[in-house]
Amino acid sequence: MNSNQMSAQDASAIGYKNRWAQLFIGIICVALVANLQYGWTLFVTPIDNAHHWGKAAIQVAFSIFVLTETWLIPIEGFLVDKFGPRPVVSAGAICAGLGWVLNSYATSLPMLYFAAFISGVGAGCVYGTCVGNALKWFPDRRGLAAGLTAGGFGAGAAVTVIPIANMIKSSGYEQTFLTFGIIQGVGIFILGMLLIRPVARKSMACKANASTKIDYSTKQMLKTPIFWVLYIMFVMVAAGGLMATAQIGPIAKDFGLASLPITLFGATLPLLTMTLSIDNLANGFTRPLCGFISDKIGRENSMFILFIGEGLALLGLMKYGHDPIAFVTFAALVFLCWGEIFSIFPAICADTFGSKFAAGNSGTLYSAKGTAALLVPLASVLSASGGWNLVFIVASVITIVAGISAKLILAPMRKRFIANSAAASVDTNAKRVPA
Repeated sequence: MNSNQMSAQDASAIGYKNRWAQLFIGIICVALVANLQYGWTLFVTPIDNAHHWGKAAIQVAFSIFVLTETWLIPIEGFLVDKFGPRPVVSAGAICAGLGWVLNSYATSLPMLYFAAFISGVGAGCVYGTCVGNALKWFPDRRGLAAGLTAGGFGAGAAVTVIPIANMIKSSGYEQTFLTFGIIQGVGIFILGMLLIRPVARKSMACKANASTKIDYSTKQMLKTPIFWVLYIMFVMVAAGGLMATAQIGPIAKDFGLASLPITLFGATLPLLTMTLSIDNLANGFTRPLCGFISDKIGRENSMFILFIGEGLALLGLMKYGHDPIAFVTFAALVFLCWGEIFSIFPAICADTFGSKFAAGNSGTLYSAKGTAALLVPLASVLSASGGWNLVFIVASVITIVAGISAKLILAPMRKRFIANSAAASVDTNAKRVPA
C-alpha cells in the first residue's frame, strides 16, 4: 500500500473511527487512569493520620496495585485480542472507579488491599488495551503510537495532581477518593464505548524495522527463544533504572543536597523537588520522542544508544552527583534514557510477533516490569554493603550489557527469526496451491 492509498484509507474513516482519533481516545483513557498510580502518594499521609495503620502497611496496598496492574495485563490483552477493546476498557473503567470508591470507605487494611487489587485490574485493563490498540492501528509508526499512549499515563497525573491535593486539604481524602473515582470511572467508560477494533494494516510496516508477516499467538510466542531474550532485556533495563531512580530521594539526602535551594528557569525549589519535577517531565517526554526515533533508525539501534546512555548517566551521577547542577542533570538523563522502554519494547514485540495478537503479546512482555520491581529492594541491600557507588555500578553494568546485547544478540537473532518465519509462510502457502 503506497502513501496515497494509505491516506485515502485514513480519510475514509470519519470521526472517531479514524485511527488518529482512536489513538487520541486511548491516550485520554490512559491519562484518566494514571492517578491510580501517580496520585496515590498524596493519600498515604492523610490515611495514616486518620487510621494510624502505619505508612509501611498502607504502602503494601500500592505494591498490590502495581503487581496486579502488571501481571494481569497478559490475560486482559488476550481478552482484547478475542473480544475487542470496548468490553475490556469498559470493565476496566468500572474497576478503576470502584477501586477508588472503595478506598473512600475503607476502614481496615484488608479492605484497602482489596480496593488496591480492584484498582490494579482496572488500570491494567485500560493501559494494556490502549497500548495494544495503538500498536495495531499504527504498524508504520508503532514506536510513536505506543510512546504517545504511554506518555499519556504520566501526563494525566500532571494535570490532576493539584486539584486532588487541594480537595484532600479542603474536603478530606475520603471525599477526594469518591469524587475522582467517579469522574475517572465514568470518563473512561464513555470513551471506552468509542473504541473499535483496528483495521488490518499489515502492508504498512515501518521500513526501518524488520516486521514479521505471520501473526503469533501468545502461546506460540512463549515458545520462541527470542521472546525470552526480549523479556530478560526488559527486566535488566527496567530493574537497572528502577534500582537507581527509586532511590533518588535517599541518595539526594545522603549527598546532603535534598533541601538545598536551587533556581532553574526562574523557579527556586528544594533540589529534590526540582529534580523529581524535571525527572517526571523527562520520563514522559522520552516515550513518544524515542518511540518516534526508533521508527526512523530501528529499534535495536535505539536500544543500543539509549541503554548505554542510561548506564553512562548513572556513572555520571555517581561521580559528579555531589554537585547540585550535575545531580539534577544526570538524574534527568537517567530518566530520559530509561522511560522509553515503555514505547520501544511494545513496538518491537509487535514487529516481531505481528499485530493480530499485539495486545496479549505486548501485555505478556510488559509483565517484565513487575518482575523487575521485585529486584528493586536489591538496591537497599547493595547500598548497605557497598554504599551508593555499588548501586550505581551494578545498575550501570546491567543497562550497558542490555544495550550491547540489543545490537550483538537481539538484532541478528530477530533478523533470522523473521526470515525463517517468512520462508515458512511461503512454504505453507505453496502447499495450499492445488497442483
